[in-house]
Amino acid sequence: MLLAGSPVLAEPRPVVIASGIENPWAVAFLPSGRYLVTEKLGRMRVVEPDGKVGPPLPGVPQVAIGGQGGLLDLVLDSGFESNRTLYFCFSQPDAEAEGGRTNGTALARAQLSTDRTRLENVRIIFSQRPKVASRNHFGCRIAEGRDGHLYMTTGDRFSRKDDAQRLDNHLGKIIRVTKDGAAPPDNPFVAQAGALPEIWSYGHRNAQGLAWAPDGRLWMTEHGPQGGDEINIVQPGHNYGWPVITYGENYGGGKIGEGITAKEGMDPPLHYWVPSIAPSGMVFLTSDRYGKGWRGNLFVGSLKFGYLDRIDIQGGKVVAEHKLLEDGRARIRDVRQGPDGLIYVLTDQTNGQLIRLQP
Repeated sequence: MLLAGSPVLAEPRPVVIASGIENPWAVAFLPSGRYLVTEKLGRMRVVEPDGKVGPPLPGVPQVAIGGQGGLLDLVLDSGFESNRTLYFCFSQPDAEAEGGRTNGTALARAQLSTDRTRLENVRIIFSQRPKVASRNHFGCRIAEGRDGHLYMTTGDRFSRKDDAQRLDNHLGKIIRVTKDGAAPPDNPFVAQAGALPEIWSYGHRNAQGLAWAPDGRLWMTEHGPQGGDEINIVQPGHNYGWPVITYGENYGGGKIGEGITAKEGMDPPLHYWVPSIAPSGMVFLTSDRYGKGWRGNLFVGSLKFGYLDRIDIQGGKVVAEHKLLEDGRARIRDVRQGPDGLIYVLTDQTNGQLIRLQP
């Protein structure tokens, strides 16, 4: 679908930067053209500009690996060039549980050594409560805000979906903490009795995309059940409805709850997909590298169908979608804009690739 007056652009070609990354989950851009990637199996590696994939970096905490759990998102601190600080999230085993059967989403900070061979000063700054016996729905996307705080998604853990509507737990939430893990005093539920102070918004299912729009608003994508994947614009203290309102249904069919899509006091999605595309990483393009017509577009990876969705946004609404990289049919896990203004994606495969979209 092409909007009237839009320039006709040739689709960019995929250029493989690196291969042989095992089920990568996130990529960050280091100085001097290097990349830092996480692998779901608990490893973090440096990728050289020539595509050489380095050995695992020592220092990653113990990770609960299995199902959707593992070493997941990664972002560099806005002052990385001077402080070498980074943040990553992962599925954390419960050290106090017998046999380590329960786990939860955790957020850690660390520093990359000056020679890029190890993580130093690793500290877990947030740990989801409660821990749950589940291998699903960890959420785990991170974004640093202009306010200097960290925002992170947490999943409802699949078996605990009703907890997404409660404020006495971290399941199915977006949390907002300082870089030391404290709850900022202006978080919406800090003064509410019985509510956990780190909560920023609630009523989410399993958000695996989080990005700041050019106008400074926080956008997210989250997985619905069978159908009903969503794009939401996140506002502090708002309730996004899961599992009370949804455009999806139970796996195998049948309504969820009352089978309603709207209810007073709950924010409907800005956009939803039926059938589900399993949205993953997302980013707004802020450069003109692909022509001015693409500037401001939202790019979202699809795990289910293996394409990159370029989404035209006008007036805060989705007006058109365009499928890129369809030929590859590879699960797209992460989507980022590089320092060069170009779009990069990670494919979620045992022989995963870091790919640049070359104009």
